[in-house]
Amino acid sequence: MDNRKWDAVRGSIGFYATLAVCLLAAGISGYFLLTERNANAPEQAEAPADTAVSAPVPVIREEPSPEPAAVITPEPPAEETASMPELPVPDDTPVAAEAPRIIVSPLQGEILAAFSVDQLTYNPTLEDWRVHTGMDISAEEGTSVLAASAGTVLSVGSDPLMGTTVVLRHNGGYQTTYASLQDSPAVEVGDSVSAGQIIGTVGTAPAEAAQGPHLHFSVEHDGDAIDPEDYLNQ
Repeated sequence: MDNRKWDAVRGSIGFYATLAVCLLAAGISGYFLLTERNANAPEQAEAPADTAVSAPVPVIREEPSPEPAAVITPEPPAEETASMPELPVPDDTPVAAEAPRIIVSPLQGEILAAFSVDQLTYNPTLEDWRVHTGMDISAEEGTSVLAASAGTVLSVGSDPLMGTTVVLRHNGGYQTTYASLQDSPAVEVGDSVSAGQIIGTVGTAPAEAAQGPHLHFSVEHDGDAIDPEDYLNQ
């Protein structure tokens, strides 16, 4: 055989032998490596029996409860005592209805002596000067004398100077006196009389006998003597 061909063959065999040895070594190394990995794999895979693997527990945050809304109570409006006037307290006192006052003249006749308290007048019977707290109305003896206004008989009596006398009390603080009457007048104490009612008859007063039969008529208001003509002309 040609030396060159042999060298070629011999070189080819050596190459393949070297390649085979390398492959064998690689296979053996790979075998041992795989075997060692398989041997270690169960140890790494196994977990301790008593070790429980659990999913992480989610943390739940508690939101703070909303505070209740504050209840605002409206304040009552201030009393306006300064601007409101005080109302008067009603008077529950019962009021009696007053009948209209009717005033009539107790007697028709001539005026013999007028009312006079500011100056003295002469009295022909007593022959002196004195005040005259009423008016003297001339009339025949026995002429009816009328109540000047409605009222109540306050007194019936005999006066040593003015003779038989009847006093009536009226509303409004008025009081009327009828003197120089005959005995036994037509009314008694406590009687209620109406305006124009007969209360007695004309007679003669001892202190005014010189003037003849007449009526001595006088009026008081709240205890003060007033002019009878003013009262009759209301």
